[in-house]
Amino acid sequence: MAEIKLDRVDKIYSGGVKAVDGLDLTIEDGEFMVLVGPSGCGKSTALRMIAGLEEISGGKISIGGQVVNDLAPKDRDIAMVFQNYALYPHMTVEQNLAFGLKLRGTPKSEIKQKVLEAAKMLGLEQFLSRKPAALSGGQRQRVAMGRAIVREPQAFLMDEPLSNLDAKLRVSMRASLSQLHERLGVTTVYVTHDQIEAMTLGSRVCVLREGKLQQVDTPQRLFDNPVNMFVAGFIGSPAMNFVTAQLGGGDGGAQVSFAGFTLPVPDAILNDRPALRDYIGREVILGVRPSDFEDAAHANQDWAPMSVKSSVTEELGSEINVIFTIDAPPVEHKDTADLAEDAAEGDADMAIPLVDNKALWTARVNSRSHVRPGQDIDLAVDTKRLHFFDPASGLAIGHPGAAAAAAPDLKKAAG
Repeated sequence: MAEIKLDRVDKIYSGGVKAVDGLDLTIEDGEFMVLVGPSGCGKSTALRMIAGLEEISGGKISIGGQVVNDLAPKDRDIAMVFQNYALYPHMTVEQNLAFGLKLRGTPKSEIKQKVLEAAKMLGLEQFLSRKPAALSGGQRQRVAMGRAIVREPQAFLMDEPLSNLDAKLRVSMRASLSQLHERLGVTTVYVTHDQIEAMTLGSRVCVLREGKLQQVDTPQRLFDNPVNMFVAGFIGSPAMNFVTAQLGGGDGGAQVSFAGFTLPVPDAILNDRPALRDYIGREVILGVRPSDFEDAAHANQDWAPMSVKSSVTEELGSEINVIFTIDAPPVEHKDTADLAEDAAEGDADMAIPLVDNKALWTARVNSRSHVRPGQDIDLAVDTKRLHFFDPASGLAIGHPGAAAAAAPDLKKAAG
């Protein structure tokens, strides 16, 4: 096992395109770190640089305290699991598992023992004599993981290993991966574009965008305390709702107004983020997660009311997504534009939809609501969980990480 450290790592392709830009990241010994972000954000490039499959253009990468910039992949003591399994079709499962150990000159008795241990761990014992063509996608992926496990490397590097599997199998394979990591405790770097995969697997999650680190934290803290609108909109499904709003103050306390609605801002938020007081009397970007709504009939009494008309309802069994318009245009900002572009390429949940230049919002309510399309519904909002962003920078107001993110830009402006 080993700590992996990236120190100001760059990757510049011909034409000056920066795929990875000054990436600083420390992956602790035994940690399961997930790199996530939209297509083209640099996550696979970063993984391939750790593996030695891509040369770095600048900075330093160390594994287990050793700088590996000039080491060949085979000398880095890592094992990689690919999206396409990369199995040898003419070999049996047993031969595929043993192949890397044979190349290293491992004694036959030791190879047999390690192969059987890995096969038992992954439920592959009955398939050892089969060839990959006779296996399902999930079984092939387990063979690919087994081939990595038998080598007992310092670290596992996994590049979207579940993306070729169907939805149900991906869920069970995620559980298997978590159990494997718990059992083996090997440092793991895992790349995915699927934020649900990132949230369920990662000890910590690193969100990348245009080659730059946006935020790295535990899944729950990323969800609760995003550093900017991009992270706020990328993490969580359905995506966070945004609107340009007016933050006001008075004898009754702070409040935020938008599209004909006014919500109280609890003192706890202002006390927790004192910088928010500087925005009273100014415009802010308000963010509300769908999960912070409820049908008022089933909500806590201290949640703020918000009456809307449902346009579409999505019944999910235990809950209902209520989609409704608000009388305000969608937020125009680079962060929301990037989220919309990524949604157009993949996950429709993250689209920024338009209806007559009115934003569509989503509320997730309990299935006991029985709300139907076209009905009026009294929603309630947990105002203790409102999010506020600076309209110019897109940074979360009062977030300690946002202050750090803004520092380089302030230095540039001062210079």
